[in-house]
Amino acid sequence: MGKAIKKDEIRVTFLGTGTSIGVPVITCDCPVCLSENEHDKRLRTSVMVQIRNRTFVIDCGPDFRIQMLREKVMNLDAVIFTHEHRDHIAGLDDVRAFNYVLNKKIDIYGTKQVMEAIRIEFPYIFSESRYFGAPQLTIHYIDNQPFMINGVEFTPIQVMHENLPVFGFRIGDFTYITDASSITEEEKDKIRGSKVIVLNALRNSRHVSHFSVSEAVDLLQELNPEAAYLTHLSHFVGLHDEVNNRLPENIRLAYDGLTLIV
Repeated sequence: MGKAIKKDEIRVTFLGTGTSIGVPVITCDCPVCLSENEHDKRLRTSVMVQIRNRTFVIDCGPDFRIQMLREKVMNLDAVIFTHEHRDHIAGLDDVRAFNYVLNKKIDIYGTKQVMEAIRIEFPYIFSESRYFGAPQLTIHYIDNQPFMINGVEFTPIQVMHENLPVFGFRIGDFTYITDASSITEEEKDKIRGSKVIVLNALRNSRHVSHFSVSEAVDLLQELNPEAAYLTHLSHFVGLHDEVNNRLPENIRLAYDGLTLIV
């Protein structure tokens, strides 16, 4: 997994930076989907946070298995869910590999609404006559209050995904927000002072449930972090290199496999 992380450092790895259908899009022959630039190939959005020898994943979508193999992840302490949409929960079954190898249950964190959706999506995990090969999980319910996992504090930031409440999370000086279309002033106050902010930006035109690129840039300039990265990107955003050339210097498009030290 690369060099050791210093005690107070946070290593952030973008596991996926694409929208719910990923990039390239099936059947699409637009320049982005045909691009040979690896930065234009985007799995479903997820991020891995490593701190104090702990490994956390925020959301595990349909590409979770591929993401874990690509990054050669050997340990997993917890999965934290932002919300219940399928592109953020559909890979949960694949945590069972960690059950087998590490001989432990995997802690998962989410709201009551998220956990109810997971029970519907994966009924065999929770049936009384539990299927032998089902993932072994320990469920932890969260609300809009800070919580601790293995000595690491997570501060939820409630945003709105049109009418659906979604949680972003702040860990130290790092804030991660996906699937947002609006954020109240009270919740923005939780973000202020972050050195690095990740924020969703679906496309260039306005969208009912996601920030556009310009809306995300405006908000990031208001919050004024040292560095910011846009994620949950569709092919409508444009080619990675061309878009980066138009963005403010401290705001970049994230890409799959990008690693930051915060």
